[in-house]
Amino acid sequence: MTEQSCGTPTYDDAALARLRAFVEEITGGRIVHMERQVRWRPAWFAKVERDGAMLHLHLRGDRAGDVAIFPELKREADIMRILHDHGIPVPRIHGYCEDPPCIVMDTLAGTRDVFDGTDETQRTAIGREYMAAVAAMHKLPVEPFVEAGVDLPEGAEGIALVGLRAYLPHYRRTKSRPEPLLEFVIRWIERNVPKHRTKAGFVQFDSGQFLVENGKMTGLYDFEFSMIGDPMTDLATMAMRNSIEPLGRPFPELCRYYEEAAGEPLDHGAVRFHNLLFATLGTMQFTGTVGDPKPGDPHSVYLEWDLSLRKTILLALAELMGVELPKPEPIAPGSGNFPALIAALADTIGTIRTAEAIDESRKAQALELIEWLRHEDRMGGEARTRDIADISAYLRRSFESIGAAEEALEAHVRMASPDEDRALFHLLATLEVRRMSVFGPTEIGRSARNVELVPTR
Repeated sequence: MTEQSCGTPTYDDAALARLRAFVEEITGGRIVHMERQVRWRPAWFAKVERDGAMLHLHLRGDRAGDVAIFPELKREADIMRILHDHGIPVPRIHGYCEDPPCIVMDTLAGTRDVFDGTDETQRTAIGREYMAAVAAMHKLPVEPFVEAGVDLPEGAEGIALVGLRAYLPHYRRTKSRPEPLLEFVIRWIERNVPKHRTKAGFVQFDSGQFLVENGKMTGLYDFEFSMIGDPMTDLATMAMRNSIEPLGRPFPELCRYYEEAAGEPLDHGAVRFHNLLFATLGTMQFTGTVGDPKPGDPHSVYLEWDLSLRKTILLALAELMGVELPKPEPIAPGSGNFPALIAALADTIGTIRTAEAIDESRKAQALELIEWLRHEDRMGGEARTRDIADISAYLRRSFESIGAAEEALEAHVRMASPDEDRALFHLLATLEVRRMSVFGPTEIGRSARNVELVPTR
């Protein structure tokens, strides 16, 4: 396999030739068109002519960089086969290519934009159909998934923390900087497991992903992070996705549709717990590459996720703890140290001509990073000065750098008593709210600006 320096597969011309040959072999047809999907991970749409008919396929490649919790892409293909065999509306799997890694599946028709060409009646029907599919998925027997290699948690703690246990090894291995907020939240989560949640089911884990066409749902997609765990996880994660990809109906209404399909009431408190947990896991997943960027990673995308997930952590934990978040402090932009250089860099990249849509996407991401850099240059120094002062005052020690201050704060968090939770959370939230003040107004910060905790009733 051809690999990048970071150890992830490269989808170069030779690899794509092998992939095309694989697709034609397993389908018995001929590829007449193949187009890369414009997104942060390698994926293609392919049209295959076979016996006078046209197959519309989606080729899902492996994500780049060291961010995979379940590094074998085949795991997702096996899971989707099981779901399809049990009548859950997901794409049919045609095969799995080992080199380069790629799932070959049917293309789901439609768009993720529920509001595209639909009226309120249709969106209500889509909501009912989607929640019925989710409830049906939660009722599936877990044995086929266990046989496919999915871990089966036991007991309330195992069920609640299955995601945390899966993500922790990756987080500890890739962590590239002090993370006092994450260390604090991990300890809080472990101490506050919903003890009454003792029934596990198959969960998509990163839910809220479905397509619609002609006023109907066409299917669910993306099962990369699927697990066996608390079904309330899926309600929590779809509520979070609702802020950037609206589900089409008010979330409390969708929750009622789920209750009707599931035949049991929703556990609203467990949903909020899993809001916090999922946001924490997502931040854990990407913090290594955000702190120490790896070649080939979609850097602006990971910064966007990091900022918005941290805001979700603050909102969810503040609600669960019953405390108020600190108010943001205005930071007046300075002149910066490198305004001319940053302007020149933005101008240079902005004038680059691109050959394909994927190149234009990368150029746009580069310009987003330059905007982020401009805000760092004009306000980052002042924000770090205030951070150091706040940490020094709390720990009653002086620090010369933000790295030393955050390292000391992380060490303190790991040893702190639960009696200190409120004071520590106030400090940690102050630091994160200040970061949001600096970078929230950027294009990368657009998702974080829209983040809110959606009510479930």
